[in-house]
Order: sequence, then structure tokens, then C-alpha cells
Amino acid sequence: MKANQFTDPIKDLAESGKLAGLLLILSTVLSISLANSVRAESYLGIWHMEIGFDFLHESVLHWINDGLMAIFFFMIGLEIKREIQDGELAVKEKAILPVLAALGGMLFPAIIFFLFNSGSKEHLNGWAIPTATDIAFSLGILSLLGKRAPLSLKIFLTALAIIDDLGAIVIIATFYTHNLHFGMLGIALLFVLVLFALNRFKVKYLFLYLIPALGLWYFILRSGVHPTIAGVLAAIFIPKEMAHKLELSLHRPVNYYILPLFALANTAIPLVFDGSMLFNGLTAGIICGLLIGKPLGITLFSWIGVKTKISTLPAGTSWKQLAGTGLLAGIGFTMSIFIAGLSYKEPAILDVSKLSILAGSTLSALCGMGVLYFLGKKKHVS
Repeated sequence: MKANQFTDPIKDLAESGKLAGLLLILSTVLSISLANSVRAESYLGIWHMEIGFDFLHESVLHWINDGLMAIFFFMIGLEIKREIQDGELAVKEKAILPVLAALGGMLFPAIIFFLFNSGSKEHLNGWAIPTATDIAFSLGILSLLGKRAPLSLKIFLTALAIIDDLGAIVIIATFYTHNLHFGMLGIALLFVLVLFALNRFKVKYLFLYLIPALGLWYFILRSGVHPTIAGVLAAIFIPKEMAHKLELSLHRPVNYYILPLFALANTAIPLVFDGSMLFNGLTAGIICGLLIGKPLGITLFSWIGVKTKISTLPAGTSWKQLAGTGLLAGIGFTMSIFIAGLSYKEPAILDVSKLSILAGSTLSALCGMGVLYFLGKKKHVS
């Protein structure tokens, strides 16, 4: 049984998203409610309270976004590594469709966002917001459909979301890095070399990898590159056998504690805005990017792959089901909110972008679930 978990953990991940998705929903509802209650001032103050040490003093919000989320990205790095070595991305024929779908699912939302915001330099920096997919939330919604969603469709969405996360990592490293400090980056590189040496000499003690990983995180933070990149870099050098066990052990704390805590901290949004701010290019770009751009790009690029015979549809699925899955990929939620935090520093703009993400993700979830439920029911009756 354990051997099966290690050789094919993507199926376990695809089946285990119900509670994670529910916790994210509850955390969001609770956070927005508290942020607009009589206790709003004290609640918001929690996230902006500064804690730390003389050499590193940050707000609780920054500790969550820069620290705990590095653990999330570390798990993502382990997932990407495993998929390339043993999973859906290890076999060329299986890898092509989710890769193409993910590319289309990132390209079209960015284009739609640009079309709505090309005239606003203030908003344009958030072009990557609707390109993201929340893997826990999207799989959680898909899992609620039970047998109406074939396992092959769940595996496809999982692989697509993992590739999407890889794209998000590249985007963050490339477009959301400012004021580089090359001295700090050079020290960070030394820690990368230490991790490489540990891997090269097949060191099997996890703590010996975690110590340089912490150093890597700190100096990347100081270099100007977003520190969550350190999580991905460290994951690359974890030995294969150790990586499988570590990935499985991280699923619960990440999905049940870190991501809900991230949702609590980042959706504390006071619902007081100038009406004009709620109906502008930023709002339309994010909502339409998630709700329209995601399924359009995923379906079109998948169709091109199948028609050119370089890929095939997941077993036992139809084009309508794939389009419905594309809608679920429009649940950007935590990943989109994370990118929004890197895109905007003006609180009013950031809050509007977060509300737009919640609206777009909710609509995508409802539409995707409705489409797949109807198709599954219809197929079952026939």
C-alpha cells in the first residue's frame, strides 16, 4: 500500500481535497466577517503587528506570506519534481495535454486582463493575477462531484494545476523581483551549492538539508527576490526517496493549517469602497480572466494538441467535461491573492483586486461544478 502511495501519489492528492477546500471557504468567510464587524480594528491589527528578531522584524502578515508560504512552495517544488520523475509529466504522451492546457490557461487570462487594463499603468502590474489556479480549492470542488467526475479528469486537473504553479513560480521570479542586492544573492547561491553537494553525496539526513534551506530562504529574502522561491529551489535537491515521504507528510499541515491561515490573513478586507473602484478594468480583467480566459485557453490549447495528434483527451472524458474542468481551473483564490499582494502596494487597489479574485473564483467554481454535475448526471441516466 505504501509503495502505491509513493509511485502514484497524484491520485491520492486528487482525492483528498474536500476538507482543504472547505477550510479555505470557512477561513475566507470568517475573515471577511471579522474585518467588517465591530471588532474590525483589533482583528486587522493582529495581521499588522510586528514580531521577530533584531535581524528580521516583520508583520504577522509578512511572516505568513514570506515565511509559511515558502513551505507551501517547497511542497509545490516536491510535487513538480515527483511529477517529472515518476508521475504524469514523466511520460511524454501523458505530459503534453496538461502542459498545453496550462500554457493556454495562463496565456488567455493575461491577454484578457491586458485588454481591460492596457490604458492604466497603475493596474497593469497585476496581469498575472488571473493566470493562477488554486490547486487545493479546485480539486476540493471537483472531489465534491464524486463519481460524476472521472478519475482521469481529476488527474488531468491535478497535473494542470501543478504545471500552473510552476508557471507562477517563474512569473514571480521573473516579473516580481525588484531592487536586487547581488551580494545577498551571491550568499544565497553558496547555500544552493551546499544543497547540491548534499544531494550529490547522497546524504540521507533531512535536517542537514533544512539548515542550508533556511539560510537560502533568509538571503533570498534579503536579496530582493521573493523568498518563496527558496522553497522551490530547496525542494529540487531533496533526494528522491526522502522527497516522496516529505511531500506526503506536508500535505496535511499545508492544506489544513498554512493555506487556511493565509486565507484568514489575506482576505481581511473592509467592504468600504468608492463604487467606481468596484466596476473598472481591474475588476473586469480579473473576473473575466478567471471565468472566461482560463477555460477558453485550456480548451483551445487542448483542442489544438488533440487535433494535431500530439496528445489525447483523458480516458473516458468529453470535450464538454474538459471545458468544465477548465472552469474549475479558474478558481485562482490563494495563488491569485498571493500574486495580487506582489502586484499592488496601495491598500484600496489591493482590496479591490482581492474581492475581484473572490468573485471570479466563486463564479468559476459554481459554473464548473454545475457543468460537470449536469454532464455526469446525464451520462449516468443514459
